[in-house]
Amino acid sequence: MKFLNRGLYALILTIVFQTQLVAEYLYKDEVINKIAFTEQVEILGKELYEKTGVSLRLMMLKKVPQGMNIAQYEIAMLKEFTEPTIVLVFSKEDKEIDLMANDDSLYKYFNKRQVLSPTASPVQAFMMAIVYANSWESFNELRKDHGGSILPLIAGKAKPEQLKGMYAGSMFNGYIDIAHQISTSKGIVLENDPGDANQQSIFYLKLVFYGFIFYGIVMYIKRKLYLRRQKREQK
Repeated sequence: MKFLNRGLYALILTIVFQTQLVAEYLYKDEVINKIAFTEQVEILGKELYEKTGVSLRLMMLKKVPQGMNIAQYEIAMLKEFTEPTIVLVFSKEDKEIDLMANDDSLYKYFNKRQVLSPTASPVQAFMMAIVYANSWESFNELRKDHGGSILPLIAGKAKPEQLKGMYAGSMFNGYIDIAHQISTSKGIVLENDPGDANQQSIFYLKLVFYGFIFYGIVMYIKRKLYLRRQKREQK
């Protein structure tokens, strides 16, 4: 029995130790719970910390604890870490995403506003500025606010069975973006950083998307001109 107790105790310690390793950079996950997702975050997070000394932790919550808002939750969580740490927090039920560092000097390594921007491209930002700006100053601010790597993706429509995939893809895209900015700011190359390839893919997707829009506009104008010419000929 003593042997069994010792064996069981050792097994529990092993499981706990392995869980801590798995949960080091995907610090909390109440939403995705997929091994592949955890592994990808861990690989990139570990390399980023080893090469830059900055710990980037992702937290996927069902809901922020009662009595707290997302900023208060981030402040409370950051107290758990002594090393330079940035937390990227997603709350599914609250529909909130935020980003906070435990040292203000860390903000110089990445652009928080850009990461959390609701628009992905300058064209989208310009259109948002036209619609929502109430002054020249606000217009200039809104048109410069683009490059978002999370919100434009997570705002897309998805079927219930696709939601986990959308959440995972959106948050990991933001995680990659932050890690890429930090490493670039420090002059470090991350072997597991798909940032450049990711940005190129997004660029080509945008190119195709706006190409279709431009084609649609041209065809619309041609159609209008054709109908106008038809009316003139009938007269």
